[in-house]
Amino acid sequence: MPEELPQLGRETLHEWSTLSYPSLVKELCSLFIGPELIPRDDLNDLIDRAFSRFHHREVVHLSRLRNGLNVLELWHGVTYAFKDLSLCCTAQFLQYFLEKRKRHITVVVGTSGDTGSAAIESVQGAKNVDIIVLLPKGHCTKIQELQMTTVLRENVHVFGVEGNSDELDEPIKTVFADVAFVKKHNLMSLNSINWSRVLVQIAHHFFAYFRCAPSLDMHPLPPVEVVVPTGAAGNLAALPAVVWLPPLQPSSRRLCGLPG
Repeated sequence: MPEELPQLGRETLHEWSTLSYPSLVKELCSLFIGPELIPRDDLNDLIDRAFSRFHHREVVHLSRLRNGLNVLELWHGVTYAFKDLSLCCTAQFLQYFLEKRKRHITVVVGTSGDTGSAAIESVQGAKNVDIIVLLPKGHCTKIQELQMTTVLRENVHVFGVEGNSDELDEPIKTVFADVAFVKKHNLMSLNSINWSRVLVQIAHHFFAYFRCAPSLDMHPLPPVEVVVPTGAAGNLAALPAVVWLPPLQPSSRRLCGLPG
C-alpha cells in the first residue's frame, strides 16, 4: 500500500486528458510503481500485454447518451467483466516479480462468478502461478460457470462448493489467518482490495472524468456525478483514492436488476 498519495497539478491533468485508456493506466501506475521496481519500458510492455486480448480497440469506451448521460463500457475484456481490466494488469505485474525472484505462488480465490473467471483468464498457463478457485454451486450464471470449468490448463484448479459466496469466504479467511501455513505454501489472494487492482481501477474514474468534464480550465474544476451499478461495492474501491483528484461526486446506487 502507498504511504502517501501524489498531488497532481492542473498541467498534468491537461496532459492526461487526451490520453487513451491504456496510456492513462501507464501514467497512473508509474506514479506508484517506480523504475527501481519495474523500469518504465517494462511497465509499458506489461500493460500493453495485459490489454492485448480486449475486444475493443480503445479497451474502454465511453458511449454518449442523451441529456448529458454517458455509459463507460468496462466489459470489453475476454470474460466480459469489468474485473478483466485490473486483474489482467495485476497478473502481469505478479508474473514479472515472480520470474525475477524465481518463485512460485498459489492464488486462492472465492467467487460469486466474475472474479473467478477473470482471475483464471489472467493467469491461465502461467508457469509461476497455480490458481485455486472455489465457486458456489448453483449460485453462478451458466456462462460464468462454463468460463471457469472449461479451462483445461495444468495450473487452473476449480472446485464447486456448497453455500453462497459469502459463506465460502469464511474458510478462505481461516486459511489466510494461519500465517505459517500461508508462508509454507506460498499462498496469496486477488480480492477486491488488492492494491494493484485498486490502482488500475483509478483509471476508470480519470478516463470518465476527462471525457465528461466540459473543460479543465474552469476554477474550480467542474464536478462529474458517477453512478456505479454494484453488488458488494468492489468496483467502488478506487473512489477513495481519487477524491484528491478531479472533484468527482460519487453517487453510489445498488442496482439489483435491470428490465429486459
